[in-house]
Amino acid sequence: MNVRTLAPAAVAVPWRAYLRLCKLKVVALVVFTAMVAMLLAAPPGQVPWTLLLAATVGIALAGASAAAFNHVADRNIDAVMGRTRGRPLPSGAVSVGGASVFATVLGSAALVLLWFAVNPLTAVLTLFTLIGYAVIYTRYLKWIGPQNIVLGGASGAAPALLGWCAVSGQWQWQALALFLIVFVWTPPHFWALAVARRDEYAAARVPMLPVIRGVAYTKRSILCYTLALLPVSLLPCIWGISDLLYLAGALLLGIGFIVRAYRLLYQDSDRAAMKVFGYSITYLTSLFVLLLLDHYLMVR
Repeated sequence: MNVRTLAPAAVAVPWRAYLRLCKLKVVALVVFTAMVAMLLAAPPGQVPWTLLLAATVGIALAGASAAAFNHVADRNIDAVMGRTRGRPLPSGAVSVGGASVFATVLGSAALVLLWFAVNPLTAVLTLFTLIGYAVIYTRYLKWIGPQNIVLGGASGAAPALLGWCAVSGQWQWQALALFLIVFVWTPPHFWALAVARRDEYAAARVPMLPVIRGVAYTKRSILCYTLALLPVSLLPCIWGISDLLYLAGALLLGIGFIVRAYRLLYQDSDRAAMKVFGYSITYLTSLFVLLLLDHYLMVR
């Protein structure tokens, strides 16, 4: 037996599995909203690239840490649900201890980087956000009842505030507009997915809205939130962040979201719900792209 041949395999680290703990697609959207907020917080061309890089990396590390902690907390329900049973912890690719250490290292690195390379305010807000998602929401609010997504939405909306504070170094009302957009967007986004995956959530005993109140009620709630989201999406114009380019795009995107939510009321298929879920991601991404374009292209 060749010990040298076996040794590397015995100590190999499953890096791909650890990367999957980070939920890179979700984190990418989180980081994108934070980056847009950074660029909006100062006149075009006045955000130092070193600050932008440090804040982006710090917020990305914090998001990856929160995702990894979420994997640890949800490992039992992930093993029950079809779409998640192949994740690193239920599949045995990563141990609970390894995932916990990984999440802790990422979170610690994020806070140190943000404190020393960005500003203490951003570091403190990031810590509260991390605790809010990884502990308060995942451990408690998720199980509190069918409004769990609404109650936990603040953690998902926080990166916009973090990005703004990273550049401005202070709380400003304009950042609240970005926060509220993501906060009101979160329920229809997740509820559309929950409608399609309601049987899996029921099997895992997670009290999601379609499990507790039914599919029809959830669809009406999705429509109500998309209606509320339209005026909320116009707050950047009201508070002087954006102008006509963003206004036109936000109206078109918002009406498109409302129309899709309305059609979903009369469509009894999981595929239709997943289409609304997919559009919600396109909606938020496009909205923040418009914020950025308006900021750099429109002449005021």
